[in-house]
Amino acid sequence: METVGAMLKARVQKYGDRVMMRKKIGGKWKEYSWNEFYENVRNLGLAMTSMGIQPGERIAIFSANSPEWQMTDMAAVSAGVVDVPLYATITPKQAEYILKDSGSRLVFVGTEDHMNRVLEVKGNIPDLMKIVTMDNTASNDPDVVTFDQVLKMGEDYADKGEFDRRLDAVKIEDLCSIVYTSGTTGPPKGVMTTHKNYMSNISTVSTLVDISDTHQVLSFLPLSHSLERATGYYGAVYNGCTISHAGSIDTLVDDIGEIKPHWMVSVPRLYEKVNAGVLANVESESPLKQKIFHWAVGVGRQVSQLQVSHKPVPGGLAFKRKIANKLVFSKIYERMGGRLIFFVSGGAPLAKEIAEFFHAMGILILEGYGLTETSPVLTCNTPDSVRFGSVGKVIPDVEIKIAEDGEILARGPNVMQGYWNKPEETAEALAGGWFYTGDIGEFDSDGFLYITDRKKDLIVTAGGKNIAPQNIENQLKLDKYIEQACVIGDRRKYLSALIVPNLEELEAWAKKEGISFSDRMELVMNDKVNMFIRERIDEQLKHFDRHENITKFTLLPQEMTEADGFLTPTLKVKRKDVSQAFADDINKMYPE
Repeated sequence: METVGAMLKARVQKYGDRVMMRKKIGGKWKEYSWNEFYENVRNLGLAMTSMGIQPGERIAIFSANSPEWQMTDMAAVSAGVVDVPLYATITPKQAEYILKDSGSRLVFVGTEDHMNRVLEVKGNIPDLMKIVTMDNTASNDPDVVTFDQVLKMGEDYADKGEFDRRLDAVKIEDLCSIVYTSGTTGPPKGVMTTHKNYMSNISTVSTLVDISDTHQVLSFLPLSHSLERATGYYGAVYNGCTISHAGSIDTLVDDIGEIKPHWMVSVPRLYEKVNAGVLANVESESPLKQKIFHWAVGVGRQVSQLQVSHKPVPGGLAFKRKIANKLVFSKIYERMGGRLIFFVSGGAPLAKEIAEFFHAMGILILEGYGLTETSPVLTCNTPDSVRFGSVGKVIPDVEIKIAEDGEILARGPNVMQGYWNKPEETAEALAGGWFYTGDIGEFDSDGFLYITDRKKDLIVTAGGKNIAPQNIENQLKLDKYIEQACVIGDRRKYLSALIVPNLEELEAWAKKEGISFSDRMELVMNDKVNMFIRERIDEQLKHFDRHENITKFTLLPQEMTEADGFLTPTLKVKRKDVSQAFADDINKMYPE
Protein backbone atom coordinates (compact mmCIF):
# COMPACT_ATOMS: atom_id res chain seq x y z
CA MET A 1 0.00 0.00 0.00
CA GLU A 2 1.35 3.44 -0.93
CA THR A 3 1.79 6.50 1.23
CA VAL A 4 -0.16 9.61 0.19
CA GLY A 5 2.93 11.19 -1.37
CA ALA A 6 3.86 8.00 -3.24
CA MET A 7 0.29 7.79 -4.56
CA LEU A 8 0.54 11.32 -6.00
CA LYS A 9 3.96 10.65 -7.55
CA ALA A 10 2.64 7.52 -9.31
CA ARG A 11 -0.38 9.37 -10.70
CA VAL A 12 1.80 12.23 -11.98
CA GLN A 13 3.98 9.71 -13.82
CA LYS A 14 0.83 8.21 -15.37
CA TYR A 15 -1.08 11.38 -16.31
CA GLY A 16 1.68 13.97 -16.91
CA ASP A 17 0.32 16.87 -18.95
CA ARG A 18 -3.36 16.01 -18.53
CA VAL A 19 -5.46 18.55 -16.59
CA MET A 20 -5.46 17.71 -12.88
CA MET A 21 -7.11 20.75 -11.35
CA ARG A 22 -9.06 23.92 -12.10
CA LYS A 23 -9.60 27.13 -10.17
CA LYS A 24 -11.73 30.11 -11.19
CA ILE A 25 -9.77 33.37 -11.28
CA GLY A 26 -11.42 36.55 -12.54
CA GLY A 27 -14.36 34.63 -13.97
CA LYS A 28 -12.16 32.20 -15.94
CA TRP A 29 -11.01 28.70 -15.09
CA LYS A 30 -7.22 28.39 -14.67
CA GLU A 31 -5.95 24.87 -15.35
CA TYR A 32 -3.05 22.98 -13.77
CA SER A 33 -1.63 19.81 -15.31
CA TRP A 34 -0.44 16.95 -13.11
CA ASN A 35 3.15 17.90 -13.96
CA GLU A 36 2.64 21.60 -13.12
CA PHE A 37 0.98 20.73 -9.84
CA TYR A 38 3.79 18.35 -8.90
CA GLU A 39 6.53 20.83 -9.75
CA ASN A 40 5.05 23.21 -7.21
CA VAL A 41 4.68 20.36 -4.68
CA ARG A 42 8.35 19.47 -5.11
CA ASN A 43 9.50 23.09 -4.73
CA LEU A 44 7.34 23.61 -1.64
CA GLY A 45 8.72 20.42 -0.12
CA LEU A 46 12.31 21.48 -0.80
CA ALA A 47 11.55 24.92 0.66
CA MET A 48 10.32 23.31 3.87
CA THR A 49 13.58 21.36 3.98
CA SER A 50 15.52 24.58 3.34
CA MET A 51 13.72 26.24 6.26
CA GLY A 52 14.74 23.41 8.56
CA ILE A 53 11.40 21.66 8.88
CA GLN A 54 12.15 18.08 9.90
CA PRO A 55 10.08 14.93 9.23
CA GLY A 56 7.49 14.57 11.99
CA GLU A 57 7.30 18.33 12.63
CA ARG A 58 4.04 20.18 11.92
CA ILE A 59 2.99 22.87 9.46
CA ALA A 60 -0.53 24.33 9.32
CA ILE A 61 -2.84 25.38 6.47
CA PHE A 62 -5.31 28.17 7.30
CA SER A 63 -7.20 28.81 4.09
CA ALA A 64 -10.27 28.19 2.00
CA ASN A 65 -10.05 25.48 -0.70
CA SER A 66 -7.56 26.16 -3.48
CA PRO A 67 -4.92 24.39 -5.57
CA GLU A 68 -2.34 26.07 -3.29
CA TRP A 69 -3.97 24.35 -0.28
CA GLN A 70 -3.56 20.98 -1.97
CA MET A 71 -0.01 21.71 -3.18
CA THR A 72 1.02 22.64 0.37
CA ASP A 73 -0.64 19.55 1.80
CA MET A 74 1.00 17.21 -0.70
CA ALA A 75 4.39 18.88 -0.23
CA ALA A 76 4.24 18.39 3.52
CA VAL A 77 3.06 14.76 3.60
CA SER A 78 5.48 13.82 0.78
CA ALA A 79 8.38 15.19 2.83
CA GLY A 80 7.31 13.35 5.99
CA VAL A 81 6.01 16.58 7.56
CA VAL A 82 2.69 16.42 9.42
CA ASP A 83 0.13 18.97 8.28
CA VAL A 84 -2.58 20.59 10.37
CA PRO A 85 -5.60 21.95 8.46
CA LEU A 86 -7.54 24.84 10.00
CA TYR A 87 -11.05 25.79 8.93
CA ALA A 88 -10.89 29.09 7.04
CA THR A 89 -13.65 30.61 9.19
CA ILE A 90 -12.19 30.22 12.69
CA THR A 91 -11.32 33.16 14.96
CA PRO A 92 -7.81 34.33 15.94
CA LYS A 93 -8.17 32.70 19.39
CA GLN A 94 -9.29 29.39 17.85
CA ALA A 95 -6.37 29.52 15.42
CA GLU A 96 -4.01 30.28 18.29
CA TYR A 97 -5.24 27.23 20.22
CA ILE A 98 -4.66 24.85 17.30
CA LEU A 99 -1.32 26.33 16.18
CA LYS A 100 -0.01 26.30 19.74
CA ASP A 101 -1.38 22.87 20.67
CA SER A 102 0.02 21.27 17.50
CA GLY A 103 3.40 23.03 17.75
CA SER A 104 3.15 24.13 14.12
CA ARG A 105 6.38 25.59 12.71
CA LEU A 106 4.85 27.25 9.64
CA VAL A 107 1.34 28.37 8.80
CA PHE A 108 0.21 28.85 5.19
CA VAL A 109 -2.61 31.43 5.11
CA GLY A 110 -5.11 31.97 2.31
CA THR A 111 -5.71 35.73 2.43
CA GLU A 112 -4.61 38.95 4.07
CA ASP A 113 -7.45 38.50 6.54
CA HIS A 114 -6.10 35.09 7.58
CA MET A 115 -2.62 36.60 7.89
CA ASN A 116 -3.93 39.32 10.19
CA ARG A 117 -5.75 36.77 12.34
CA VAL A 118 -2.48 34.91 12.88
CA LEU A 119 -0.44 38.10 13.40
CA GLU A 120 -2.88 39.10 16.14
CA VAL A 121 -1.94 36.05 18.23
CA LYS A 122 1.55 35.23 16.90
CA GLY A 123 3.23 36.36 20.10
CA ASN A 124 1.47 33.57 21.98
CA ILE A 125 2.69 30.78 19.63
CA PRO A 126 6.34 30.10 20.51
CA ASP A 127 6.99 27.35 17.92
CA LEU A 128 5.74 29.35 14.92
CA MET A 129 8.59 30.54 12.65
CA LYS A 130 6.94 31.91 9.50
CA ILE A 131 3.59 32.86 8.00
CA VAL A 132 3.31 32.10 4.27
CA THR A 133 0.70 34.08 2.32
CA MET A 134 -0.78 31.85 -0.38
CA ASP A 135 -2.25 34.85 -2.24
CA ASN A 136 1.19 36.55 -2.09
CA THR A 137 0.09 39.33 0.27
CA ALA A 138 3.18 41.24 1.40
CA SER A 139 3.78 42.51 4.94
CA ASN A 140 6.30 44.57 6.87
CA ASP A 141 6.41 41.82 9.47
CA PRO A 142 9.73 39.96 9.02
CA ASP A 143 8.04 36.62 9.76
CA VAL A 144 5.72 36.91 6.75
CA VAL A 145 6.83 35.49 3.38
CA THR A 146 4.86 35.04 0.17
CA PHE A 147 3.98 31.76 -1.53
CA ASP A 148 6.05 32.76 -4.58
CA GLN A 149 9.06 33.46 -2.37
CA VAL A 150 8.73 30.00 -0.83
CA LEU A 151 8.44 28.39 -4.29
CA LYS A 152 11.62 30.25 -5.35
CA MET A 153 13.35 28.96 -2.22
CA GLY A 154 12.57 25.43 -3.40
CA GLU A 155 13.67 26.17 -6.97
CA ASP A 156 17.01 27.40 -5.66
CA TYR A 157 17.60 24.41 -3.37
CA ALA A 158 20.80 22.79 -4.59
CA ASP A 159 20.07 19.11 -3.89
CA LYS A 160 16.88 18.38 -5.84
CA GLY A 161 17.11 14.67 -5.01
CA GLU A 162 16.40 15.42 -1.34
CA PHE A 163 12.65 15.58 -2.02
CA ASP A 164 12.53 12.02 -3.40
CA ARG A 165 14.74 10.70 -0.61
CA ARG A 166 12.38 12.15 1.97
CA LEU A 167 9.34 10.84 0.12
CA ASP A 168 10.81 7.33 -0.09
CA ALA A 169 11.66 7.43 3.62
CA VAL A 170 8.05 8.01 4.69
CA LYS A 171 6.52 4.84 6.17
CA ILE A 172 2.87 3.92 5.87
CA GLU A 173 2.48 3.91 9.68
CA ASP A 174 3.90 7.46 9.95
CA LEU A 175 1.73 10.31 11.10
CA CYS A 176 0.26 12.14 8.09
CA SER A 177 -1.98 14.81 9.59
CA ILE A 178 -3.47 16.18 12.80
CA VAL A 179 -7.08 17.12 12.08
CA TYR A 180 -8.83 19.11 14.77
CA THR A 181 -12.47 18.25 15.32
CA SER A 182 -14.89 21.15 14.91
CA GLY A 183 -15.78 21.09 18.60
CA THR A 184 -19.59 21.01 18.98
CA THR A 185 -19.20 19.97 22.63
CA GLY A 186 -15.93 21.61 23.74
CA PRO A 187 -12.39 22.58 22.66
CA PRO A 188 -11.29 20.80 19.46
CA LYS A 189 -9.19 17.65 19.79
CA GLY A 190 -6.35 16.90 17.38
CA VAL A 191 -7.05 13.61 15.63
CA MET A 192 -3.79 11.86 14.66
CA THR A 193 -4.21 10.17 11.27
CA THR A 194 -1.55 8.11 9.51
CA HIS A 195 -0.82 7.46 5.84
CA LYS A 196 -2.24 3.96 6.37
CA ASN A 197 -5.48 5.39 7.76
CA TYR A 198 -6.11 7.44 4.62
CA MET A 199 -4.79 5.01 2.03
CA SER A 200 -6.68 2.01 3.40
CA ASN A 201 -9.92 4.00 3.33
CA ILE A 202 -9.39 5.47 -0.14
CA SER A 203 -8.43 2.15 -1.74
CA THR A 204 -11.31 0.26 -0.10
CA VAL A 205 -14.02 2.79 -0.97
CA SER A 206 -12.71 2.96 -4.54
CA THR A 207 -13.54 -0.75 -4.95
CA LEU A 208 -17.17 -0.10 -3.99
CA VAL A 209 -17.94 2.78 -6.37
CA ASP A 210 -17.05 2.82 -10.05
CA ILE A 211 -14.87 5.91 -10.53
CA SER A 212 -13.10 6.67 -13.81
CA ASP A 213 -10.03 8.79 -14.52
CA THR A 214 -12.21 10.72 -17.00
CA HIS A 215 -14.48 11.97 -14.20
CA GLN A 216 -14.80 15.65 -13.31
CA VAL A 217 -15.14 16.35 -9.56
CA LEU A 218 -16.31 19.62 -7.99
CA SER A 219 -14.62 20.40 -4.66
CA PHE A 220 -17.02 22.27 -2.42
CA LEU A 221 -16.77 21.16 1.23
CA PRO A 222 -13.82 22.58 3.20
CA LEU A 223 -10.67 20.52 2.67
CA SER A 224 -10.21 20.77 6.45
CA HIS A 225 -13.19 18.41 6.67
CA SER A 226 -12.05 14.79 6.59
CA LEU A 227 -14.81 13.68 4.18
CA GLU A 228 -13.81 16.19 1.49
CA ARG A 229 -10.12 15.60 2.04
CA ALA A 230 -10.26 11.82 1.87
CA THR A 231 -13.00 11.44 -0.76
CA GLY A 232 -13.24 14.57 -2.90
CA TYR A 233 -9.46 15.18 -2.86
CA TYR A 234 -7.32 12.10 -2.06
CA GLY A 235 -9.97 9.81 -3.59
CA ALA A 236 -10.05 11.90 -6.75
CA VAL A 237 -6.24 11.86 -7.01
CA TYR A 238 -6.15 8.10 -6.38
CA ASN A 239 -8.58 7.56 -9.26
CA GLY A 240 -7.00 10.13 -11.63
CA CYS A 241 -10.02 12.49 -11.67
CA THR A 242 -9.90 16.21 -12.50
CA ILE A 243 -10.72 18.43 -9.52
CA SER A 244 -12.35 21.86 -9.90
CA HIS A 245 -12.72 24.25 -6.96
CA ALA A 246 -16.16 25.79 -6.45
CA GLY A 247 -16.11 29.52 -5.73
CA SER A 248 -18.58 29.52 -2.83
CA ILE A 249 -22.04 28.29 -1.93
CA ASP A 250 -23.39 31.40 -3.70
CA THR A 251 -21.73 30.42 -7.01
CA LEU A 252 -22.19 26.67 -6.55
CA VAL A 253 -25.13 26.21 -8.93
CA ASP A 254 -23.32 28.17 -11.67
CA ASP A 255 -20.10 26.22 -11.02
CA ILE A 256 -21.97 22.92 -11.32
CA GLY A 257 -23.43 24.09 -14.63
CA GLU A 258 -19.98 25.02 -15.98
CA ILE A 259 -17.92 22.08 -14.70
CA LYS A 260 -20.65 19.47 -15.23
CA PRO A 261 -19.30 17.17 -12.51
CA HIS A 262 -19.71 13.41 -12.59
CA TRP A 263 -19.81 13.42 -8.78
CA MET A 264 -19.24 15.66 -5.78
CA VAL A 265 -19.26 15.49 -2.00
CA SER A 266 -21.43 17.63 0.27
CA VAL A 267 -23.31 17.77 3.55
CA PRO A 268 -27.13 17.46 3.79
CA ARG A 269 -27.59 21.23 3.97
CA LEU A 270 -26.92 21.54 0.23
CA TYR A 271 -29.47 18.88 -0.67
CA GLU A 272 -32.01 20.41 1.70
CA LYS A 273 -31.61 23.77 -0.04
CA VAL A 274 -31.89 22.26 -3.53
CA ASN A 275 -34.99 20.32 -2.44
CA ALA A 276 -36.60 23.45 -0.98
CA GLY A 277 -35.72 25.46 -4.10
CA VAL A 278 -37.27 22.92 -6.48
CA LEU A 279 -40.49 22.73 -4.45
CA ALA A 280 -40.71 26.53 -4.14
CA ASN A 281 -40.35 26.89 -7.92
CA VAL A 282 -43.08 24.32 -8.49
CA GLU A 283 -45.49 26.12 -6.16
CA SER A 284 -45.04 29.32 -8.18
CA GLU A 285 -46.11 27.55 -11.37
CA SER A 286 -49.63 27.15 -12.79
CA PRO A 287 -51.93 24.42 -11.37
CA LEU A 288 -51.41 22.37 -14.54
CA LYS A 289 -47.61 22.44 -14.26
CA GLN A 290 -47.85 21.58 -10.56
CA LYS A 291 -50.03 18.61 -11.42
CA ILE A 292 -47.55 17.42 -14.07
CA PHE A 293 -44.65 17.76 -11.63
CA HIS A 294 -46.33 15.76 -8.88
CA TRP A 295 -47.39 13.10 -11.41
CA ALA A 296 -43.79 12.87 -12.61
CA VAL A 297 -42.44 12.52 -9.05
CA GLY A 298 -45.01 9.79 -8.38
CA VAL A 299 -43.83 7.88 -11.45
CA GLY A 300 -40.20 8.48 -10.43
CA ARG A 301 -40.84 7.07 -6.96
CA GLN A 302 -42.31 3.88 -8.39
CA VAL A 303 -39.29 3.41 -10.64
CA SER A 304 -36.90 4.25 -7.78
CA GLN A 305 -38.44 1.62 -5.49
CA LEU A 306 -38.04 -1.05 -8.16
CA GLN A 307 -34.47 0.00 -8.97
CA VAL A 308 -33.20 -0.09 -5.38
CA SER A 309 -34.91 -3.48 -4.94
CA HIS A 310 -33.18 -4.74 -8.11
CA LYS A 311 -36.52 -5.51 -9.74
CA PRO A 312 -37.33 -4.96 -13.44
CA VAL A 313 -39.27 -1.85 -14.44
CA PRO A 314 -42.39 -2.84 -16.45
CA GLY A 315 -42.59 -1.46 -19.98
CA GLY A 316 -45.58 0.78 -19.28
CA LEU A 317 -43.94 2.35 -16.26
CA ALA A 318 -40.67 2.79 -18.17
CA PHE A 319 -42.58 4.66 -20.87
CA LYS A 320 -44.18 6.95 -18.27
CA ARG A 321 -40.71 7.56 -16.79
CA LYS A 322 -39.45 8.69 -20.21
CA ILE A 323 -42.31 11.19 -20.44
CA ALA A 324 -41.69 12.39 -16.86
CA ASN A 325 -38.02 12.84 -17.67
CA LYS A 326 -38.74 14.82 -20.85
CA LEU A 327 -41.32 17.10 -19.19
CA VAL A 328 -39.74 17.62 -15.76
CA PHE A 329 -36.60 15.79 -14.66
CA SER A 330 -34.33 16.52 -17.63
CA LYS A 331 -34.47 20.26 -16.82
CA ILE A 332 -33.40 19.66 -13.21
CA TYR A 333 -30.71 17.18 -14.30
CA GLU A 334 -29.31 19.74 -16.76
CA ARG A 335 -29.09 22.27 -13.91
CA MET A 336 -26.89 19.68 -12.18
CA GLY A 337 -24.56 19.67 -15.21
CA GLY A 338 -26.15 16.91 -17.26
CA ARG A 339 -23.70 14.07 -16.53
CA LEU A 340 -23.99 13.59 -12.77
CA ILE A 341 -23.63 9.96 -11.72
CA PHE A 342 -24.05 10.48 -7.98
CA PHE A 343 -23.72 12.87 -5.07
CA VAL A 344 -22.02 11.83 -1.82
CA SER A 345 -23.57 12.94 1.47
CA GLY A 346 -21.96 12.81 4.90
CA GLY A 347 -21.13 14.85 7.99
CA ALA A 348 -24.71 14.76 9.32
CA PRO A 349 -27.86 12.67 8.79
CA LEU A 350 -29.68 13.12 5.48
CA ALA A 351 -33.47 12.94 5.70
CA LYS A 352 -34.76 9.78 4.01
CA GLU A 353 -37.44 11.78 2.19
CA ILE A 354 -34.83 14.00 0.51
CA ALA A 355 -32.78 11.02 -0.73
CA GLU A 356 -35.97 9.43 -2.09
CA PHE A 357 -37.07 12.69 -3.74
CA PHE A 358 -33.73 13.12 -5.54
CA HIS A 359 -33.70 9.50 -6.71
CA ALA A 360 -37.26 9.84 -8.01
CA MET A 361 -35.85 12.60 -10.24
CA GLY A 362 -33.01 10.29 -11.34
CA ILE A 363 -30.29 11.74 -9.10
CA LEU A 364 -28.61 9.27 -6.72
CA ILE A 365 -27.31 10.48 -3.35
CA LEU A 366 -24.96 7.98 -1.68
CA GLU A 367 -25.05 8.53 2.06
CA GLY A 368 -22.26 7.16 4.19
CA TYR A 369 -21.10 7.33 7.77
CA GLY A 370 -17.81 7.99 9.46
CA LEU A 371 -15.88 10.40 11.63
CA THR A 372 -12.65 12.36 11.53
CA GLU A 373 -11.26 9.65 13.81
CA THR A 374 -11.98 6.96 11.16
CA SER A 375 -10.41 8.77 8.17
CA PRO A 376 -13.44 8.88 7.64
CA VAL A 377 -15.64 6.18 6.03
CA LEU A 378 -17.02 3.27 8.08
CA THR A 379 -20.14 2.48 6.09
CA CYS A 380 -21.63 3.62 2.80
CA ASN A 381 -24.41 3.06 0.34
CA THR A 382 -23.22 2.17 -3.16
CA PRO A 383 -24.91 2.35 -6.57
CA ASP A 384 -25.51 -1.42 -6.38
CA SER A 385 -26.61 -1.47 -2.75
CA VAL A 386 -28.79 1.41 -1.57
CA ARG A 387 -31.26 1.73 1.25
CA PHE A 388 -32.48 5.30 1.74
CA GLY A 389 -32.56 6.41 5.36
CA SER A 390 -29.61 4.15 6.16
CA VAL A 391 -25.89 4.98 5.96
CA GLY A 392 -25.20 1.78 4.06
CA LYS A 393 -23.26 -1.35 4.88
CA VAL A 394 -19.90 -1.70 6.64
CA ILE A 395 -17.02 -1.36 4.17
CA PRO A 396 -14.50 -4.22 3.77
CA ASP A 397 -11.70 -4.50 6.40
CA VAL A 398 -13.77 -2.52 8.93
CA GLU A 399 -15.65 -4.06 11.86
CA ILE A 400 -18.59 -2.49 13.66
CA LYS A 401 -20.50 -3.68 16.68
CA ILE A 402 -23.29 -2.11 18.71
CA ALA A 403 -22.67 -1.76 22.45
CA GLU A 404 -25.35 -2.56 25.02
CA ASP A 405 -26.34 1.10 25.28
CA GLY A 406 -26.66 1.38 21.47
CA GLU A 407 -23.31 3.11 20.85
CA ILE A 408 -21.53 2.25 17.60
CA LEU A 409 -18.03 0.83 18.10
CA ALA A 410 -15.58 0.44 15.22
CA ARG A 411 -12.14 -0.93 14.46
CA GLY A 412 -10.06 -1.23 11.32
CA PRO A 413 -6.99 0.11 9.48
CA ASN A 414 -8.63 3.53 9.09
CA VAL A 415 -9.01 4.23 12.83
CA MET A 416 -6.79 7.03 14.19
CA GLN A 417 -3.69 6.66 16.34
CA GLY A 418 -5.28 8.80 19.04
CA TYR A 419 -5.73 12.42 20.12
CA TRP A 420 -2.68 14.71 20.03
CA ASN A 421 -1.41 15.53 23.55
CA LYS A 422 -4.48 13.86 25.10
CA PRO A 423 -3.55 10.40 26.41
CA GLU A 424 -6.55 10.09 28.74
CA GLU A 425 -9.07 10.95 26.01
CA THR A 426 -7.25 8.57 23.67
CA ALA A 427 -7.46 5.70 26.17
CA GLU A 428 -11.16 6.37 26.69
CA ALA A 429 -11.98 6.61 22.97
CA LEU A 430 -9.99 3.47 22.04
CA ALA A 431 -10.81 1.29 25.06
CA GLY A 432 -10.44 -2.43 24.44
CA GLY A 433 -9.21 -1.93 20.88
CA TRP A 434 -12.51 -0.44 19.68
CA PHE A 435 -13.18 3.18 18.78
CA TYR A 436 -16.20 4.54 20.64
CA THR A 437 -17.93 6.75 18.08
CA GLY A 438 -20.39 8.52 20.38
CA ASP A 439 -23.17 7.75 17.89
CA ILE A 440 -26.21 5.59 18.54
CA GLY A 441 -27.28 3.17 15.81
CA GLU A 442 -28.71 -0.18 14.79
CA PHE A 443 -28.47 -2.66 11.91
CA ASP A 444 -31.40 -3.99 9.95
CA SER A 445 -31.66 -7.67 8.95
CA ASP A 446 -29.78 -6.99 5.68
CA GLY A 447 -26.79 -5.32 7.34
CA PHE A 448 -27.66 -1.69 6.61
CA LEU A 449 -26.72 0.66 9.46
CA TYR A 450 -29.10 3.33 10.75
CA ILE A 451 -27.86 6.24 12.89
CA THR A 452 -30.46 7.33 15.41
CA ASP A 453 -28.50 10.14 17.07
CA ARG A 454 -25.36 11.43 18.73
CA LYS A 455 -25.03 9.96 22.22
CA LYS A 456 -24.23 13.39 23.67
CA ASP A 457 -27.17 14.98 21.83
CA LEU A 458 -29.77 12.56 23.17
CA ILE A 459 -32.47 14.34 25.13
CA VAL A 460 -33.68 12.65 28.30
CA THR A 461 -36.89 14.35 29.40
CA ALA A 462 -37.96 14.83 33.01
CA GLY A 463 -40.30 11.88 32.44
CA GLY A 464 -37.33 9.65 31.49
CA LYS A 465 -38.01 9.48 27.76
CA ASN A 466 -34.94 9.20 25.48
CA ILE A 467 -35.40 11.36 22.37
CA ALA A 468 -33.17 11.84 19.33
CA PRO A 469 -33.51 15.54 18.40
CA GLN A 470 -31.94 15.22 14.93
CA ASN A 471 -34.77 12.99 13.71
CA ILE A 472 -37.32 15.63 14.71
CA GLU A 473 -35.25 18.51 13.30
CA ASN A 474 -34.77 16.76 9.95
CA GLN A 475 -38.51 16.15 9.68
CA LEU A 476 -39.32 19.78 10.48
CA LYS A 477 -36.87 21.03 7.83
CA LEU A 478 -38.80 19.15 5.16
CA ASP A 479 -41.45 21.87 5.43
CA LYS A 480 -40.82 24.66 2.95
CA TYR A 481 -41.54 27.31 5.60
CA ILE A 482 -38.93 25.94 8.07
CA GLU A 483 -35.26 26.64 7.35
CA GLN A 484 -33.60 25.55 10.63
CA ALA A 485 -34.69 23.90 13.86
CA CYS A 486 -33.02 23.24 17.20
CA VAL A 487 -34.98 21.00 19.56
CA ILE A 488 -34.69 21.64 23.32
CA GLY A 489 -35.89 19.51 26.23
CA ASP A 490 -33.12 17.75 28.17
CA ARG A 491 -34.32 17.17 31.78
CA ARG A 492 -37.46 19.20 31.03
CA LYS A 493 -41.14 18.20 31.06
CA TYR A 494 -41.67 18.58 27.31
CA LEU A 495 -39.91 19.43 24.05
CA SER A 496 -39.62 22.93 22.68
CA ALA A 497 -37.81 24.27 19.63
CA LEU A 498 -36.05 27.30 18.26
CA ILE A 499 -37.29 27.65 14.69
CA VAL A 500 -35.76 29.75 11.93
CA PRO A 501 -38.44 30.04 9.25
CA ASN A 502 -37.69 30.28 5.57
CA LEU A 503 -38.03 34.04 5.79
CA GLU A 504 -38.52 34.72 2.09
CA GLU A 505 -41.32 32.16 1.85
CA LEU A 506 -42.87 33.38 5.08
CA GLU A 507 -42.79 37.01 3.96
CA ALA A 508 -44.51 36.07 0.70
CA TRP A 509 -47.19 34.13 2.63
CA ALA A 510 -47.71 37.01 5.08
CA LYS A 511 -48.17 39.55 2.29
CA LYS A 512 -50.64 37.25 0.59
CA GLU A 513 -52.58 37.00 3.88
CA GLY A 514 -52.58 40.78 4.34
CA ILE A 515 -50.30 40.72 7.38
CA SER A 516 -48.35 43.97 7.70
CA PHE A 517 -44.88 44.06 9.25
CA SER A 518 -42.06 46.60 9.31
CA ASP A 519 -39.21 44.10 9.80
CA ARG A 520 -38.59 40.41 10.31
CA MET A 521 -38.73 40.64 14.10
CA GLU A 522 -42.28 42.00 13.85
CA LEU A 523 -43.08 39.24 11.35
CA VAL A 524 -42.00 36.37 13.62
CA MET A 525 -43.77 37.94 16.61
CA ASN A 526 -47.11 38.06 14.77
CA ASP A 527 -49.79 35.81 16.31
CA LYS A 528 -51.23 34.73 12.97
CA VAL A 529 -47.75 33.82 11.72
CA ASN A 530 -47.11 31.74 14.84
CA MET A 531 -50.44 29.97 14.45
CA PHE A 532 -49.51 29.16 10.84
CA ILE A 533 -46.10 27.73 11.83
CA ARG A 534 -47.79 25.80 14.63
CA GLU A 535 -49.93 24.06 12.00
CA ARG A 536 -46.85 23.31 9.88
CA ILE A 537 -45.00 21.79 12.87
CA ASP A 538 -47.97 19.61 13.86
CA GLU A 539 -48.41 18.41 10.29
CA GLN A 540 -44.75 17.38 9.98
CA LEU A 541 -44.72 15.55 13.33
CA LYS A 542 -48.15 13.91 13.11
CA HIS A 543 -46.62 10.41 12.87
CA PHE A 544 -44.17 10.92 15.75
CA ASP A 545 -44.88 9.64 19.26
CA ARG A 546 -46.65 12.03 21.57
CA HIS A 547 -43.59 12.69 23.71
CA GLU A 548 -41.65 13.63 20.53
CA ASN A 549 -43.98 16.47 19.58
CA ILE A 550 -43.05 20.13 20.02
CA THR A 551 -45.13 21.70 22.79
CA LYS A 552 -43.77 25.24 22.45
CA PHE A 553 -41.56 27.02 19.96
CA THR A 554 -39.91 30.38 19.37
CA LEU A 555 -39.42 31.85 15.90
CA LEU A 556 -36.07 33.55 15.27
CA PRO A 557 -35.85 36.50 12.84
CA GLN A 558 -32.57 35.47 11.19
CA GLU A 559 -30.69 32.35 10.15
CA MET A 560 -28.16 30.73 12.48
CA THR A 561 -24.76 30.88 10.78
CA GLU A 562 -21.19 29.75 11.24
CA ALA A 563 -20.09 33.40 11.46
CA ASP A 564 -22.37 33.87 14.49
CA GLY A 565 -20.81 30.83 16.15
CA PHE A 566 -24.02 28.79 15.99
CA LEU A 567 -22.93 26.29 13.29
CA THR A 568 -19.81 24.21 12.82
CA PRO A 569 -17.93 24.59 9.50
CA THR A 570 -19.90 21.54 8.32
CA LEU A 571 -23.15 23.37 9.17
CA LYS A 572 -24.17 21.33 12.22
CA VAL A 573 -25.86 23.22 15.06
CA LYS A 574 -23.66 23.91 18.09
CA ARG A 575 -26.33 23.04 20.64
CA LYS A 576 -24.44 24.33 23.66
CA ASP A 577 -23.72 27.73 22.08
CA VAL A 578 -27.26 28.09 20.76
CA SER A 579 -28.73 27.18 24.17
CA GLN A 580 -26.55 29.78 25.89
CA ALA A 581 -27.22 32.54 23.35
CA PHE A 582 -31.00 32.03 23.40
CA ALA A 583 -31.31 31.15 27.10
CA ASP A 584 -33.93 33.86 27.72
CA ASP A 585 -36.11 32.66 24.82
CA ILE A 586 -35.77 29.06 26.00
CA ASN A 587 -36.62 29.88 29.61
CA LYS A 588 -39.79 31.67 28.50
CA MET A 589 -40.96 28.39 26.96
CA TYR A 590 -40.63 26.72 30.38
CA PRO A 591 -42.44 28.91 32.92
CA GLU A 592 -42.42 27.62 36.48
